[in-house]
Amino acid sequence: MTPAQFPGVLGDDFPEACSLLGVPAAPEGYGLVLGQDEEGARWTVVVDDVSLVAAAIASWDCGMEYDLSPDERTIVVSLAGWPLDLTVSTTGVPEPHDPEQGADGTGRVPLAPPSAEAWGPVQRRMGADQIAREWGDWRERIATDGGAAAAAHPGLARALKEALEYTRKAPPPGRIRSSFAGEDARTLRVDGPGWSLVARTGDAAFLLLDEEPSEVLTVPHGATADLPELLELLAALDRVAVRPV
Repeated sequence: MTPAQFPGVLGDDFPEACSLLGVPAAPEGYGLVLGQDEEGARWTVVVDDVSLVAAAIASWDCGMEYDLSPDERTIVVSLAGWPLDLTVSTTGVPEPHDPEQGADGTGRVPLAPPSAEAWGPVQRRMGADQIAREWGDWRERIATDGGAAAAAHPGLARALKEALEYTRKAPPPGRIRSSFAGEDARTLRVDGPGWSLVARTGDAAFLLLDEEPSEVLTVPHGATADLPELLELLAALDRVAVRPV
């Protein structure tokens, strides 16, 4: 979890994500380890050894084994529960369950995955993250059916104006993130109050709004009296975005 890369389920930006976990917004970031104790209780352990978690993820992505055992000295906080919905089965360990409220010493309700039956900021960000991960499929789908009509939508105009303002006055770290997308393209994830933008530089952009449950709006390319042309806006956002090291 760094300013350039963090689970969207936790917040619109890096400081908000850190606040949810009760840790300072350290620029170097944190590693998140989701595990169980010997009784099967779910725990989210926040460590300051980011490289350890990054190495484990890289190894697992390559199909290699990696023993992820954080040193106790690296643990910043241990929180009851998991913020994500995971399906796990570990031999010799009871089924995953939440510890009692306050078991982590904070007195807070255990972390829990967002509801699949509701629509709100968390679901909106997760939807945008999914589009970013599956860009090719979504790009083809929207090109085929046209997506939801976006012309003159007040929520879209508001979001684009706020995104444009980000290029003039830096928002909190993590509000604009840029990642490699092949050749000369970058994938952009931009979040604001009530909206999430996912785009690819030189290509297209899609918007999700809190007031439009589960809808994906296609951002028009043409400039207006108040807004720049889309590709210009994306290029400007990319110039001020944080990037993975």
